[in-house]
Amino acid sequence: MKLIKLEQPSCNPCQLVSNYLNEKGIDYEAIDVTERPEVAAEYGVMGVPVIILLDEKGDEVKRSSGFKPDELDKIVEIVGGQ
Repeated sequence: MKLIKLEQPSCNPCQLVSNYLNEKGIDYEAIDVTERPEVAAEYGVMGVPVIILLDEKGDEVKRSSGFKPDELDKIVEIVGGQ
């Protein structure tokens, strides 16, 4: 599985999500939507932060938008964080 995080550098909730994932020891790919708007468009992302969990085929398994610890906990359970 692969976890991607769509974000903007100046976004405070984006930083909160990064801190949360880092504390849990979760590996993820951070994608700056200001530099790569095509990725945001590909996933239909209108606002950040958005966390998307992809399976081995690249299909979406789960998504969370904003800083919602309860939703993030569920994703951490799936990917096996600390």
